[in-house]
Amino acid sequence: MISLRYHVVSIAAVFLALALGVVLGSTAISGRLLSGLSSNRDDLGRQVSDLQAERNGLRARLADADIFGAAVGPRVVSGALRGRTVAFVTTTDANPADRDVLTGLLNSAGATITGELQLTDAFTDPSRSDQLSELCTRLLPAGLRLPTASDVGTLAGGLLGSLLLINPHNGKAQATSAETTAVLAGLGDGGFVRVGPQMLPAQLVVVLTGGAGRDNSSGDRAGILARFATQLDRASAGAVLAGRPGSAEGNGPIGVVRADTAAASVLSTVDDVSTAAGRVATVLALAEQAQGRAGRYGTGGNAQAVVPAIQG
Repeated sequence: MISLRYHVVSIAAVFLALALGVVLGSTAISGRLLSGLSSNRDDLGRQVSDLQAERNGLRARLADADIFGAAVGPRVVSGALRGRTVAFVTTTDANPADRDVLTGLLNSAGATITGELQLTDAFTDPSRSDQLSELCTRLLPAGLRLPTASDVGTLAGGLLGSLLLINPHNGKAQATSAETTAVLAGLGDGGFVRVGPQMLPAQLVVVLTGGAGRDNSSGDRAGILARFATQLDRASAGAVLAGRPGSAEGNGPIGVVRADTAAASVLSTVDDVSTAAGRVATVLALAEQAQGRAGRYGTGGNAQAVVPAIQG
């Protein structure tokens, strides 16, 4: 006769067997899983090492290319702007090194730099647009007219274009020296520009900026600068808007210009002015502007070429 004790022992043996099977099975699975994870980790480590090596190699090649470009740049642009005058307009995020190298290249091209005007952060601050628009209207010298557009970038471009740039149709200054001094002082007092040594009017202008902004108003700021530079182009014999990588993105000023067919058809843009090729492209693009042509240059996806075609 089967006793109660026999039943208890049998049931205990069954549960013990199940537990032992679960432990043994999970141990085997865990071993295989850990082995697979270890193999994947090793593979990923090798991929990371390969990518790092590739990146370092590309950086070295870019550095060599930049050294070469800096060495041959003055010869490439030699004489391209002989007898031309050029003004600089810079933003606060523009790199002084870009301006300094561009100045040397412009001199090699035969151009004369007439001066530099720096726009402050307030100039492109959307919250201060009404104040800047009011100043543009109030400071406008007698006999000059502002564009009919109501946006602050175009209005400011119309005002400063008439002061800093020679009339492309008659080759004469559009304002007197006293008028220019008074207007720049007024904008300086308002905190919109920083005034350096007295600027003489120029035929051509380079608007030099940095990359794309990261604050919430960066798109609005980029739009103001893009329309400002476009209006400077219309008021002169030619203009180039040059910036660092990132400026050609959607929220960068160059990206805004390139997304506007009408603006891109008249204003030249360069999106990699931090490189030797970009600086050469800026000078050659300015020479193109003097001949009535415009282009989009650099390494951005919306550029048409790295540099303008060199005229033989």
